Amino acid sequence: MAMSKAKEMVASNPVVVFSKTSCPYCVSVKKLFTDIGATFKAVELDSEADGSEIQSALKEWTGQKTVPNVFIGGNHIGGCDATTAMHKGGKLMPLLADAGAVAKSSSS
Repeated sequence: MAMSKAKEMVASNPVVVFSKTSCPYCVSVKKLFTDIGATFKAVELDSEADGSEIQSALKEWTGQKTVPNVFIGGNHIGGCDATTAMHKGGKLMPLLADAGAVAKSSSS
């Protein structure tokens, strides 16, 4: 049940951050997405009734047991370090634009 719920959330949102409210890495990733104007769905596993089941399902699905667990355009990106590294490397914005989470920048 938790696996299908997680997959449904990922399929129906351009960006999903599986997160915990008290996790500083989660806060950092959500702030990054907010700062760059990306639309994202944060799923706070410590606030969801079945949060621990979803986290277990995510570990089974992605091999990653920690949060944040970030998906863009249905693809697993990783955690805070991977997301931040993608942004620093200039790879995050194109991915977000392709997923429809940010407006595509018009080249003038």
